[in-house]
Amino acid sequence: MSNQGDEDNKGHPQDAGVYSNAQAIGEGDFSLTRRELIKAGAATAATAVSAKATAAFAGETPVTPAPEILPLRLKVNGEVRQLAVDTRTTLLDALRENLQLTGTKKGCDHGQCGACTVIVDGRRINACLTLAVMHQDAEVTTIEGLGTPDNLHPMQAAFVKHDGYQCGYCTPGQICSSVAVLKEIEAGIPSHVTLDLVSPPQMTADEIRERMSGNICRCGAYSNILAAIEEVAGGEKS
Repeated sequence: MSNQGDEDNKGHPQDAGVYSNAQAIGEGDFSLTRRELIKAGAATAATAVSAKATAAFAGETPVTPAPEILPLRLKVNGEVRQLAVDTRTTLLDALRENLQLTGTKKGCDHGQCGACTVIVDGRRINACLTLAVMHQDAEVTTIEGLGTPDNLHPMQAAFVKHDGYQCGYCTPGQICSSVAVLKEIEAGIPSHVTLDLVSPPQMTADEIRERMSGNICRCGAYSNILAAIEEVAGGEKS
């Protein structure tokens, strides 16, 4: 005597065993074949997606707000500059795109390589990590403001002498950072490797390496860079 399960599974031998097991458990416990269950699940998912799409189209289309432009005044390399910048503009982009001071380089754009290092109010910062509008009336020194081809800054001349530039891409940030490092040590600001926090830090190779560790040179000219900084430090001390 054939049962209803045999009739339902005609043409679907792969489902016959599943349905038969369900009948053995009890007709009220499981009334769908595997094929029917998959179809029902797909239909449910499609209905949910359709409902979300309908809800999205029912509301207003989101509109991106217009950029907010603010006036900005900077003293860059000794010259007062008036700008109007998007509040989202980084100091790096303001220098490069608005003021065309392209000596400052965009490297990683994440504050990890130091190529964008500039000096702001006497302290070195990564220009890619700070917004331009945060530095209203600040005094900014870029590589262009340290020296000129006819009148090199001592650090620039030392980099040339010791071949501390090689490809040159990281060099503006390296030089700005080097100049600031010597001022940090002179001001008595300790670093991670400073052992005596009571006495002024010493101008040692370890101090210089630690303080310059945020400036990456992909050419590997670190020993040459160190030699250039030590030469300038020796000249300043004497």
